[in-house]
Amino acid sequence: MKTDLEIQKDVMEQLRWQPILEATEIGVSVKNGIATLSGQVNSYPKKLAAEKAVKKVSGVKAVIEDIRVVLHPVHEKTDLEIAEAVVNVLKWNSAVTEENIKINVETGFVTLSGQVEWAHERAMAEIAVETIKGVRLVVNQITIKPKPVLENIKRKIDLAFQRHASIDSAKIKINVVSNTVILSGTVRAYSEKADAEDAAWDAPGVNRVENQIEVAEDKYAFD
Repeated sequence: MKTDLEIQKDVMEQLRWQPILEATEIGVSVKNGIATLSGQVNSYPKKLAAEKAVKKVSGVKAVIEDIRVVLHPVHEKTDLEIAEAVVNVLKWNSAVTEENIKINVETGFVTLSGQVEWAHERAMAEIAVETIKGVRLVVNQITIKPKPVLENIKRKIDLAFQRHASIDSAKIKINVVSNTVILSGTVRAYSEKADAEDAAWDAPGVNRVENQIEVAEDKYAFD
């Protein structure tokens, strides 16, 4: 089992491995397997890249992200400019039905709301907005339009897990209540937990996923 110091070292090396990041931008502390990231970066994509990278590190059970986005003056945009850019990027995104999405921008914080047909539309809308200059944070409050859940949806999700290279389906329990999927169990890495949630969202008719999966070191997850 890794110590917190070993995990911290691995996290720092993982951040140094990211070409978009500079080692001096982000501080790392680890307690009981929970990694806390602090510091400041000059773009929202950098903040996202740091969090995504750390979730892949073995031994990390959870990530607390406390990174501030301090934009370079040349990238500062007014809320109106950001809102117009969001409208345009959604309009030209073929994976998104932009008329179903509402936008609010306040001091660079973008909130997306409304209701779409599919979970992938919700995800693609957020991804499209994340790289717009001037954006400091994206809050995705878009909901999924309720649909009848397919028969045997629990089995179909389990089969999706089995097809996924990074997911050990035998270690994850699936419960379906109405249109909500509840995941539990213990996995090897935080990234596996996230992959399971993404796969569950792909199931037709699902409009909510509760991810209760825990992360443990290999020796405990597979006893």
